[in-house]
Amino acid sequence: MDINFNKNEDHNKLLVSDLTKRFAKVKLGGGQKRIDKHHAKGKMTARERVDYLLDSKAKSIEIGAFAGDGMYEEHGGCPSGGVIVKIGYVQGKQCVVVANDATVKAGAWFPITGKKNLRAQEISIENRLPIIYLVDSAGVYLPMQDEIFPDKEHFGRIFRNNAVMSSMGITQISAVMGSCVAGGAYLPIMSDEALIVDKTGSIFLAGSYLVKAAIGESIDNETLGGATTHCEISGVTDYKAKDDKDALDTIKRLIDKIGDYDKAGFNRAKAIKPIEKQEDIFGILPKSRADQYDMFEIIKRLVDNSEYDEYKAGYGKSIITAYARIDGWAVGIVANQRKLVKNAKGEMQFGGVIYNDSADKATRFIANCNQKKIPLVFLQDVTGFMVGSKSEHGGIIKDGAKMVNAVSNSVVPKFTIIIGNSYGAGNYAMCGKAYDPRLIVAWPSAELAVMSGNSAAKVLLQIEKASLLKKGEEITPEKEAELFNKIKDRYDNQVSPYYAASRIWTDAVINPLDTRTWISMGIEAADHAPIEKKFNLGVLQV
Repeated sequence: MDINFNKNEDHNKLLVSDLTKRFAKVKLGGGQKRIDKHHAKGKMTARERVDYLLDSKAKSIEIGAFAGDGMYEEHGGCPSGGVIVKIGYVQGKQCVVVANDATVKAGAWFPITGKKNLRAQEISIENRLPIIYLVDSAGVYLPMQDEIFPDKEHFGRIFRNNAVMSSMGITQISAVMGSCVAGGAYLPIMSDEALIVDKTGSIFLAGSYLVKAAIGESIDNETLGGATTHCEISGVTDYKAKDDKDALDTIKRLIDKIGDYDKAGFNRAKAIKPIEKQEDIFGILPKSRADQYDMFEIIKRLVDNSEYDEYKAGYGKSIITAYARIDGWAVGIVANQRKLVKNAKGEMQFGGVIYNDSADKATRFIANCNQKKIPLVFLQDVTGFMVGSKSEHGGIIKDGAKMVNAVSNSVVPKFTIIIGNSYGAGNYAMCGKAYDPRLIVAWPSAELAVMSGNSAAKVLLQIEKASLLKKGEEITPEKEAELFNKIKDRYDNQVSPYYAASRIWTDAVINPLDTRTWISMGIEAADHAPIEKKFNLGVLQV
């Protein structure tokens, strides 16, 4: 091992350590005091409920753990968006589980809470996965109601999706394990089956105080909308549980009796671990996002038996296209090569840049994977498309458009792993969030932005200088350096993978060693949904 390998390894392991610390913090939700208060009521926390429900020895993946991270500080914050979302197994069946975290503002819905819930439903819809809601929420967070209530992708979309999912035959089960108020009361009742926990669960459109104010009726919340009321009088709920565990055990028994699902039929063989040591990823991936490295060395540590069959190996070398298996599943890999390569004309091509020939190759490969019904895995470390007169005259816009077209119209499931850079149009062509990957995750080394922090800071500095000079201010070298660093610090914060994850531009920031699990569970989920559309590229400028 050389000195650079060791430096890279130390750097990347520190990034993973930071990831672990950040995750430990958000797992506390509203804090230990609120957790203790929750326990004192005889209730389990949202995470405890999810962990108890999911099969203990099976793998699971968490969606949006860093949602809301660093947001809403003036409102006290909203760790994990106030809701826990996991894909895991209940009685051996893969499911999506959504649990309100009542330690965060009594489970109230912030704007990011709505976005995260909609993402959970989107995953369920795309993959035809059963979804389980563990409800414990005070409803919309009123100080921000204008950002969560009326728009198309706001609170009401949740219930619209409930109805659509029911018509699609997607199983939805809800357990009311705390408050379920106002508009939120529709979610469990629009599910296929609803449970309610005695004495702690309640459902009503208006609580006792509002009822008193509105119509003058005096009534307590339990009589108004408790478990006995809804299981024996209104018939709103289907099962009464004595406590949280009883409710979760009932859900397990209900899920256990669901019939088998229609399969998409993706190819799977016996899983084989990579021959190459996966931990070497930490030493291979450079500390600096500007440094070169060989993406093949990363691929060898992600795919079964470290084997792959490269498509068009001698052509368009700045993008790697290859068939392989990950945890037994057949996949088509589209990856940015991050080292300098030489094309057939003897010209050197920069790593991480998409050239005309590489865009053309990727387009053909994506079409082939669609024809063969092979899921696509995109490994992103891209700075963008090649610029300059030579590329423009060669039709880089046209070739780039073909690749974007293929990614957009692909009907096989797509999975995106952001390893390093994810800049500009490169993010789009390599299946960024806007292009409907079934799952999209980032390594701690990732950066997402229009351009790098250094480049952006230089551009923004020129604009700032011009503005100050117009006002007659003198720009000394010291002042210029101060401005540059201030701009770069602000921009660097925005390119962080945690900034993206907090806004659910990605589903998670993950340890690179968990990549195979995410892809495997993602393809297993996608196999629940047979492909109904045909691959069609539409009109292309040939």
